[in-house]
Amino acid sequence: MNRNLRVYTSGKLDGGKGIDNFFRKHSVTTWFIIVNVVAFIMATFLMGVIGEEFISWIAIQPNAFFSGMVWTLLTSMFMHGNFSHLLVNMVSLFFIGNFVEKLIGRKRFFWLYMASGIFAGLFFVFLAYFFGITEWGVKIFGSPEVFAVGASGAIFALGGLLAVLTPRLKVYVFFILPMQMWLAIVVLLGVLWVASISAGLPFGNTAHLGGLLVGLGYGFYLKKKYKRKTQMIAKYFSG
Repeated sequence: MNRNLRVYTSGKLDGGKGIDNFFRKHSVTTWFIIVNVVAFIMATFLMGVIGEEFISWIAIQPNAFFSGMVWTLLTSMFMHGNFSHLLVNMVSLFFIGNFVEKLIGRKRFFWLYMASGIFAGLFFVFLAYFFGITEWGVKIFGSPEVFAVGASGAIFALGGLLAVLTPRLKVYVFFILPMQMWLAIVVLLGVLWVASISAGLPFGNTAHLGGLLVGLGYGFYLKKKYKRKTQMIAKYFSG
């Protein structure tokens, strides 16, 4: 009887570890990539079945958000406009996300990604809704009627964090131009904003900025709280 109890208990414990190991087998970054890819496939299928009006239920739009469609703040984080949009963001997330996750840990990484993505969306809808009412307002802040999707707000937060913790880390902007991390973030944000204003390209500049601010803020928080550790990290990744 005691032997059967031990076998039963052991099986239950092993099962619990198995479930935990199932999720811990991959990084949080990998899980975010999987969710983004699956969401893109599902959205593409549903748009084919329901029609393009389906986008209004998952993409964030300032006017719709203030009319009550607040859930799009979350769904828009995991949606992308087309395959190239998804590919660029997921490649960036793979390299930057895995590095940041190793630096700050799984839990901190998860909450930073989620919080920055939500804040980026809020930053976009508020600025577009209240300031995108003139020609230049639309160019700078976006139109309150435009739909937005993508993970780039959260990705910019990760870049902002690295700009504080590893400012001299060498990275490649647009995968070709080597720069220190702090400069790369400034250049990337500036180039995208100028291109958006001058050529009318649909970049979510205010969302990028919103996410970046969260990353910078969290980076300075960690730098102050863990002064010695962050100094060692900055020195180790100084190029």
